[in-house]
Amino acid sequence: MVNRPAGRALVIAGGDAPRAEDLLGEGSWEWVVAADSGLDHAEALGLTVDRVVGDLDSVSPAALRRARAAGVAIEEHPSDKDATDLALALEAAGDLGAARLLVVGLGGGRPDHLVANLLLLASPAFAGVEIDATTADARYVVVRSQPRGLRGRPGDVVTLLPMHGVARKVHTEGLRWRLHGDDLPAGSTRGVSNELTGTDAWVVVGEGVLLAVQPR
Repeated sequence: MVNRPAGRALVIAGGDAPRAEDLLGEGSWEWVVAADSGLDHAEALGLTVDRVVGDLDSVSPAALRRARAAGVAIEEHPSDKDATDLALALEAAGDLGAARLLVVGLGGGRPDHLVANLLLLASPAFAGVEIDATTADARYVVVRSQPRGLRGRPGDVVTLLPMHGVARKVHTEGLRWRLHGDDLPAGSTRGVSNELTGTDAWVVVGEGVLLAVQPR
C-alpha cells in the first residue's frame, strides 16, 4: 500500500467547462484554485474558490466582482508574462500546501495550449506533486517513481507516453501488454494503445516521467 500525500487541490483552467459528473468519484479537496476564467467554471459548478490566478483577461467581470466581494484571494499577473495562467495556478496550489492536484478545464481551447499544458503537468517543476487531469475526451495521470493506479473497464485503452526524455524501468500490472522494467525512449510509440485487463491497473517509473492517457 502506497501512502498518498495529504493536501489536495482542484485546479480549474479556462478551457472547456468541466461537468459536475466529471468530478464524481474524484474525492475531496482542501482548496480550489481557478486559473483566470476557470473562476466562471467554478461558479457554474457551485464551488467556493480559494484563489484566482492569472492575467484576468478572460474571466467575466461579474464573476471577478463577486469573488472580490467574497474576499477571495486574487493573484493578478501582467498579460506579458513568461508562464501560462495554468502554470501560475499550479504554483499557487503548491503554495497553499497541496501535494495532490486534480486539474480540469484543460480541453476545448487552442491545440497548442493543450499540448503545452500536458507537458506542463509532467514538468520537473512539479516532480514532488501527484497530478491527475481530466477533460471531456480523456483522463491523464502523471506517473513518476510512486505507483499510480488506473481504473476503468476491461478493454479500455491506456497509452503510456514518455515525457521530457526517456522513462526508465517502467513496470505495469493489469495491462494487456505488461512492462517489466522496460525503458520507453522519448518519442517512443511503444506505449500507445495498451489495454486494461480488468478494472484496475498500476504503473510506476524507475526514472523519468510518463503520462498515462485514458481516452474516454
